[in-house]
Amino acid sequence: MFILTRLLLCCLMLAAMSATADQAEPEKTADTAIPIEELRLFSEVFHQIRQHYVSDISDRDLLQYAIEGMLQGLDPHSAFLDREAFLSLQENTSGEFGGVGVEVTTENGLLKVIAPIDDTPAQKAGIQAGDIIVRIDDKSLKGMPMRESVDLMRGPEGSDISLTILREDSKKPIEITLQRAIIHIDSVKSRLIGQHYGYLRIAQFQNNTAQEAADHLQALLDQAEQPLRGLVLDLRNNPGGVMNSAVDLTDLFISDGLIVYTEGRHADERETFYATENTLLPEQPIVVLVNNGSASASEIVAGALQDHQRALILGTKSFGKGSVQTILPLPQDNAIKLTTARYYTPGGRSIQARGIEPDIIARSATLTFDEQGPSISESSLAGHIDNGDNVRQTAPDNKNSSDETLQKDYQLYEAINLLKAMHFSTGTEQQ
Repeated sequence: MFILTRLLLCCLMLAAMSATADQAEPEKTADTAIPIEELRLFSEVFHQIRQHYVSDISDRDLLQYAIEGMLQGLDPHSAFLDREAFLSLQENTSGEFGGVGVEVTTENGLLKVIAPIDDTPAQKAGIQAGDIIVRIDDKSLKGMPMRESVDLMRGPEGSDISLTILREDSKKPIEITLQRAIIHIDSVKSRLIGQHYGYLRIAQFQNNTAQEAADHLQALLDQAEQPLRGLVLDLRNNPGGVMNSAVDLTDLFISDGLIVYTEGRHADERETFYATENTLLPEQPIVVLVNNGSASASEIVAGALQDHQRALILGTKSFGKGSVQTILPLPQDNAIKLTTARYYTPGGRSIQARGIEPDIIARSATLTFDEQGPSISESSLAGHIDNGDNVRQTAPDNKNSSDETLQKDYQLYEAINLLKAMHFSTGTEQQ
């Protein structure tokens, strides 16, 4: 029971020795001095809690809470990771884990959704980027550490969970009930739109995302009847992930120059990342889709392509997470996730709390076409003359899967129109 007391006494003794040494070494900086008064205050608070808290609590738990609070007070992304949380983080970067499928951060003591993950219970239930989760089942999340809140969302596959969320455009809380599932993240998806335009969707940046994207891009190039006239790179609701994967993905589209750099507390912590000649699409026009669920690594890609004038950014302003977290292992399979640097676009822009501003603003919407009734044409008139062809004329089928997708997705529709305009403006032969 007295382990911590002894530890603090040792710290105070060291502090006193340090203070004596400081008198003999005036050149010592304030950063290296031990905060004697603060340690005394911490010791007193610890003592009062042990003596007077309503329930008995172990020294180990108190120290755990102190460590968690110390990191939580720094920023929303720094955190203490016990063994279970450390393993969970590794599962997230490998592409499979259990839960409902949302990437979250903290805001005013509550969980804020950065983005729902593709094809998960959260996305299918309609959870949106920016939603604030205030309750899980019957438990309020106000003031609850993020690790505990995330643990509440985990559970056996198929079990029910109820979320109470606040949404900016809703006047009252929204209750959503969904079933937990094993979350399999397909990091990369692609398809052709028509025969001339490629669509590449990056849902999250995992360790192998860039290589998967390269394989998908090569398949699109092989499938197209002619050279691709353009590519839509969809980073909407992409919460980020492994930064090196974002760098390698950007490298597929530019052949030289700076991609991103980081700056930390000390000058020697600056890291720079440059493009190589491993470029699959050196010339085709690119439109990048982003929204307020695009964060971190996805903002690295969008910012680099924007600064290099390699792509046009379309959508709404991104999330604005421009900080780098480093995992620092600790004894007993614990670790801390600590914010150690900010990253900057090639042009020197910090994205932190600012986000990427699109070149073209386009908000999410669904296209509807005018169907007020049958139109009158020559063919609808009684006794009209046929066209003289023996081959029966059939109307083109405009309800293929690509058309249906474009009707449901206004931002993608605008991106394709933009690529068409960019292609036409080059004066190349039309077919």
